[in-house]
Amino acid sequence: MGNSKKLSLAMVGIILGASLAACDDGRGNAEAAAKQLASAFAALDVGPVAFEGRDSAAVNEQVKEVFKALEPDKPSVEAGELTLDGDAATVPLNYTWKIASAEWKYTVSAELKKSGGDWLAVWDPADLAPDLAEGEILTKGTQSPQRADILGAGDAQLVTYRPVVNVGIDKPRLGSADAAASATKLAQLVGVDPAGYAQQVAASGAEAFVLAITLREEGRSITDQQIAEIPGARGIAATVPLAPSRTFARAVLGSVGEATAEQIEASAGALAAGDVTGIGGLQQQYDAQLRGTDSVVIRAQRADLTVDQIRAAATDPRRVVFQVAPTPGTPLKTTLDPALQSLAETTLAGVGPASAIVALRPSTGAVLAAASGPGSNGYNTAMLGQYAPGSTFKMVDSLAMLRNGLTPDSKVECTPTLSVDGRTFKNAEGYPAGSLGSVTLRDAFAHSCNTAFIAARDTVSQSQLEAAAIAMGVAVEAPSLGAAAFLGSVPGEGAGTEHAASMIGQGKVLLSPLAAAIMAGSVAKGAPVSPQLVLNPDAGAAAAGATGEPTAAAGSPSSTVTPEAPAQASDKPITAAEAAALSDMMRAVVTSGHAGFLSTVPGAPVGAKTGTAEFGNENPPKTHAWIVAVHGDLAVAVFVEDGGLGATTSGPLLKQFLTAAG
Repeated sequence: MGNSKKLSLAMVGIILGASLAACDDGRGNAEAAAKQLASAFAALDVGPVAFEGRDSAAVNEQVKEVFKALEPDKPSVEAGELTLDGDAATVPLNYTWKIASAEWKYTVSAELKKSGGDWLAVWDPADLAPDLAEGEILTKGTQSPQRADILGAGDAQLVTYRPVVNVGIDKPRLGSADAAASATKLAQLVGVDPAGYAQQVAASGAEAFVLAITLREEGRSITDQQIAEIPGARGIAATVPLAPSRTFARAVLGSVGEATAEQIEASAGALAAGDVTGIGGLQQQYDAQLRGTDSVVIRAQRADLTVDQIRAAATDPRRVVFQVAPTPGTPLKTTLDPALQSLAETTLAGVGPASAIVALRPSTGAVLAAASGPGSNGYNTAMLGQYAPGSTFKMVDSLAMLRNGLTPDSKVECTPTLSVDGRTFKNAEGYPAGSLGSVTLRDAFAHSCNTAFIAARDTVSQSQLEAAAIAMGVAVEAPSLGAAAFLGSVPGEGAGTEHAASMIGQGKVLLSPLAAAIMAGSVAKGAPVSPQLVLNPDAGAAAAGATGEPTAAAGSPSSTVTPEAPAQASDKPITAAEAAALSDMMRAVVTSGHAGFLSTVPGAPVGAKTGTAEFGNENPPKTHAWIVAVHGDLAVAVFVEDGGLGATTSGPLLKQFLTAAG
């Protein structure tokens, strides 16, 4: 009985084992091989895969060659439902590529064969892309859409495509002419370095066109005939995004050109060598919005197909396997007024040191002009400069004094000198003796009596100065501006000579010309001005990527002071009544003070405040020259970095600007 039972159990085991073997038709191993193949294609590394009759290393090189143009991108590849037919199997491979903003999806059918108990992949280039043949590769082409314009007030085109001529040596046109001689002649004609350009031409390939310079078509003095007289020289017409002139608002707008090495490195793969992008200013800050997205075309073609063969063919020998349409950029709308911006730049054209003119509309905060003079060397002095504001800051002092109960008619003491902790402060050279002694606050303001304002330091604390500055819209952030800017820094704490220096806009007090214009504008408006330059900072898909960080440039401010973080908006902004009192005092600067030259400016009465701030260690010290003014619904600040007195240096520039502005 026992032996019979054992025999029965053994028979059951044999039958069950045979049944399991019948169920395992090899599908499991085939599916594992299919998954391995899918993973290998996803990694673009088929070295570990066994192929029927093919060397894995050779196949691996072919795979890399097919997809080389798509680097560094890789696909995701999933194996679908396997179909088994004896020792053969087919499996769909589902590819997904991330190409620009789109997905490229396709399915190919891969074949597997069983050999000696192992499942081997059967090599077919069509496993990589639909209908790909032996000897074919994929190529990737991109083309940028036309860059969007930067617009000004009234949607005036500030930066738009304008005609240019690319002038250079076209080496195939040289014939038997000497390349170095032609390059030297052309360089001398267009004003570039002859030795450097000749070297560049020599180092370029035989088929190259070597650019020497890009000239604006409008107003160019170098003619096509002059260019054609030089063997191999050529001018090629093109259009590029340009402002109305080479200097027009350049520090604010930036420029467009080939991406720098630093930009490419910082772009996380978004930019490559040769890509055109914004460089500095709004062009860089809003580059993605202005640039849009490139079209992308992926083609299959013979690996040995040359550019010349493609050009010569009646029909394109390549076939398109995937493409992404371009997305146009979105124009950037700004408040800059082309006429006022040009006027500001013309006004500063002859100024040697760093300089700026900023004009804004107090009622709206619109920045109409933000010009930095030629001495700024490309730096945005107008918006990013950090300078001691000198006596223009007495507007802030005066607001604090008004808040302490004074009026423009209150009496203050104006002495020739004043000593604070051993340091002697004095009034500017030529201060009128008739305005010394007990004078009204209005008179002290009109003639800019330093000692009268420093004498108020015991009743006006440093924190009150900070609060008054914030109340006038400075030393705060500029959330509506849409561009990088410095709106000032006023310490909330300070004692002794530092506090005394703050009362005359020196010490650690810093403003930019933009901040000075805001300060004057807040008086005209009767409320703090919130400046605005960019009207649509969130337009387009790219605005979220704009950082608003300024780009480092030559000609940075001379001040070595690191400003404190700007304070937040004041809980007690300037009132209409306070602004009216300050407006009365600013008008007195013109009617009875040392800005009388502004009395002849046509139109609305002008109110102003001059400022002179010492800097550096020279004896006598150099000075920043300031003047701010309000003229109807216009507030203007003029600044010259090394400029003597505000009234005598910046004043005439302001008068010239206001008179021409109308």
